[in-house]
Amino acid sequence: MLKVGLTGGIGAGKSEVSRLLVACGAVLIDADRIAREVVAPGTPGLAAVVEAFGAEVLTADETLDRPKLGSIVFADPEKLAVLNSIVHPLVGARSHELESAAAEDAVVVHDVPLLAENGLAPLYDVVVVVDAGPETQLDRLIRLRGMTEADARARMAAQATREQRLEIADVVIDNDVPLPELERRVNDVWADLVRRAHARGTSPQPPQE
Repeated sequence: MLKVGLTGGIGAGKSEVSRLLVACGAVLIDADRIAREVVAPGTPGLAAVVEAFGAEVLTADETLDRPKLGSIVFADPEKLAVLNSIVHPLVGARSHELESAAAEDAVVVHDVPLLAENGLAPLYDVVVVVDAGPETQLDRLIRLRGMTEADARARMAAQATREQRLEIADVVIDNDVPLPELERRVNDVWADLVRRAHARGTSPQPPQE
């Protein structure tokens, strides 16, 4: 098994890269999706979040009001740290379960938005960083996600810097490019991951055409 950590700043296009890697044959473990699961209604995770931030972070149907919680934590590093201390251990435990269930010859890609921020690089055999310029990130967040410029800039500022992410990268995917070029680059990276996996004595599937 080759364990790959995939990360990138918000708006850099990491989700698109993870989708393309899955199409190549990767097993994806999505930390964001798991983070939603561990604070679903009735979970200990949601109870801990409500205890820390109050019932105002719940919607009328008792689910987590993500925009409300986001507006609280992304403007306050201390509150963000509290939220992370609740959610990250739960995400880590579930990720380990899913990884353990993967085939021995799998290339397992962990999609981890805050990999750099939380010093998680040593957990992976290879760290892949999806990189895009700040103006590209800002444009995507405003144009594609409907954020205000102020909210987009605040969320970008709450993450690691571009330089901090690049510092931990074993592989960098430049995503300041159109989708067809990104697809070509991801295919090249997959071929590299397959070579690395073979060098470790595993035998993942070759890239799909």
